[in-house]
Amino acid sequence: MQTLEQMNKYAVDLHWLAFLLTGRRDLSIDIAVETVASYDHASRFFSEWIIAWSRRITIARALAAISDRLAASVCRTEWNRGDGPPLPARDWSLDPGTSKAEIEEALLAIDLFPRAALVLLVFEGVPIADVTLLLHADSAQVRTAQAIGQRELTSNLARMQGWTTSAAEPCFVHSEA
Repeated sequence: MQTLEQMNKYAVDLHWLAFLLTGRRDLSIDIAVETVASYDHASRFFSEWIIAWSRRITIARALAAISDRLAASVCRTEWNRGDGPPLPARDWSLDPGTSKAEIEEALLAIDLFPRAALVLLVFEGVPIADVTLLLHADSAQVRTAQAIGQRELTSNLARMQGWTTSAAEPCFVHSEA
């Protein structure tokens, strides 16, 4: 079994994962605590196996807790397949000093279904077949949502770093700290 410090760090990671999926701090705390608490009820033989699956347990619990909101977001995504927000120039890159809080803010500004598809496919590396089952959507819907999520995340992060979308003169303001 892991040390208490390692378990606390892992619980914090599970909380952040649940928060990115649900967008609710209170709910994500409950999900992370329930997941970590389930370790105590496992036999020694199964405890390592449960730890390995805790991210998936967290994902499943988070998505179940917001299933109605997620279904509504799937519908919104189907109706809003437009071009989305403008993107910065191809040479734009994420400031290496970008904080976890800034990434969180940029992600939480994305509607639930595209955010969940992005978090699961890109951040968590969950296979597309599993994501379609978890999100109750077909692979085309999930891929579309992922593309929307990536576009919005890029745009959100670029705007946070000073990029503007002026029609006359697009510019990116990068301040050296």
